[in-house]
Amino acid sequence: MVNLVRIISSSLRAKLLTMFVVLTFIPLITVGLISYQKSFNTISGHSKASTLLVADQLARDIDVLFQDTGKLLELEKNPQVLRFLFSQSETYEDAKEILRTFDLYREIYRYENVLNITMINLYGKGISERKGVFQLDHNPLRNPHFQKLLEEPEKVLNIPPSGNSALDRLDGFDYPHTNVISIMATVKQRITHEVIGFMVIDLDDSIVERFCNDVTIGRTGFFYVSDQAGNPIFAPSMRNASNASREAPPLIDLSPSHIAEDRDSFVQATEGKPRFVVYSTSRFTGWKIIGSAPLQEIVEDANKIRQLIFVSVGFSIIFAISLYFFITSRLTRPIQVLKNKMRQAETGYWDAKVKPSGRDEIADLGSSFNIMLEKIKGLLDQSIKEQEQIQKAELRTLQAQINPHFLYNTLDSIVWMAEAGKNEQVIKIVQAFSRFFRLSLNKGRDWISIQSELDHVRSYLVIQQMRYRDILDYKIEVEPELVTYAILGMTLQPLVENALYHGIKNKRGKGMIRITGHTENGQDIVLVVEDNGIGMSELLITELRANLGKSRDHSEDSEDQRRAYGLHNVHQRLQLYFGPRYGVEIVSRPGEGTRVSIRIPRT
Repeated sequence: MVNLVRIISSSLRAKLLTMFVVLTFIPLITVGLISYQKSFNTISGHSKASTLLVADQLARDIDVLFQDTGKLLELEKNPQVLRFLFSQSETYEDAKEILRTFDLYREIYRYENVLNITMINLYGKGISERKGVFQLDHNPLRNPHFQKLLEEPEKVLNIPPSGNSALDRLDGFDYPHTNVISIMATVKQRITHEVIGFMVIDLDDSIVERFCNDVTIGRTGFFYVSDQAGNPIFAPSMRNASNASREAPPLIDLSPSHIAEDRDSFVQATEGKPRFVVYSTSRFTGWKIIGSAPLQEIVEDANKIRQLIFVSVGFSIIFAISLYFFITSRLTRPIQVLKNKMRQAETGYWDAKVKPSGRDEIADLGSSFNIMLEKIKGLLDQSIKEQEQIQKAELRTLQAQINPHFLYNTLDSIVWMAEAGKNEQVIKIVQAFSRFFRLSLNKGRDWISIQSELDHVRSYLVIQQMRYRDILDYKIEVEPELVTYAILGMTLQPLVENALYHGIKNKRGKGMIRITGHTENGQDIVLVVEDNGIGMSELLITELRANLGKSRDHSEDSEDQRRAYGLHNVHQRLQLYFGPRYGVEIVSRPGEGTRVSIRIPRT
């Protein structure tokens, strides 16, 4: 977690990605989930509602069937019917009139599903469309349905189909290849309301059968009809048992203890996949129209919508990520380029310019960065030029400091030699003196050849040797191929002067100043001024080395600072012109002498 926070906080692109995820992905996923939930609930709700409407439609069809057929029950009030049932004798005209009334009802109401209409009294005498006038050979009251009607005369019984009429099951008459629904009611005497007979209407169940066999829920769901006790009355393929390819589906337990409403739907958990169950109730019969299907098929459309939403959200996320990388690359790439250029400038590469593209704030920042580099580069160039001028001024100051003092001492030595009559020595010292000043002036040039610098030092040593004959000796041993290379003027003379005045002059006995030169690595020239004077202590040599790289404060010149002025001046000038690799190196041991080396490029 800490590493993740560190990565996010250290990268602008990571911060943008985090912000992008928070502001885009989370709302997008939230909207997708909400849309999925809403669409799933809506579509699955519509599927469930439409399935419930199908069940309601069958319930209404059954109600309409029984409602229309119930109009035949008006025949119980027909005088001929009452006279036929009440009388023990009958006439042909009464029976004919009853049958004609049956036909009249059929013509008026077009009862296509009515198979037969039967009237029968308590003694087994009856009349029907199919059999005409008949007499049962047994007591009709043995029929349990008639017994129930005697107990409740006002009730109308709707007998589920079982192949035969509820009445004909008693006398062996049936309807081949047809399931029959029977409607049974009492026929009562008008005045006393005494039950004098029964009326039985047989209906073809093909409407309900076709519905159960043809109407499905989803791909494998089905409808079936059960009675009030939950026993199945109509179910798919219950009649067509010969159809081996279609087995009777598993039925749902919808006993009265499992339901509380006339119509409802619910999901039933089973051992396999959950099933969606819907049911509706016929108002006239009390039968239940029950539909059952795997829940997955009911919500199949909702699942398709879910897949569509998930795919849409997935593509939206991919598009958003692609858009993010495109935008961030256009946004952060110029910043990354500017960052790299700044790091290059940090190392001292002042030509690290940015090529601004566009007109936005980042392009303005790049332009400002370029202007800043130009100004810094100009200031550095100006500072270098000013430093060069300062170094030149210090060199000329050094020369001005050396020359009067050296001039005074040399002239004093010439006077002394002239008074002593040493004419040859006077001539020699004057020639060396003249040559020294001619090389010092050097027509105002800063750069001279190593040969000229050695001649200048030689003239200086000749003069000083004549002054300090008893204590000074010198040697100049520089490789001949080096004398043509250029060197800054007044580079060796201050070192030789320091060797004389601070090394040999304070030494007992005669001292030696030795000047050598050689190449190193084929690239550098090393010139060495070495003496065998008194040397320097470790503390003093450490202080001199430390002071070589510092700016000199002229306001507080100590003796050691004045002694190191020449070394400091030479070192600063060499590093100014050639870089930090070059300059002065000092090695010294007390009582053994001092070795000062200068390193310059071989150019």
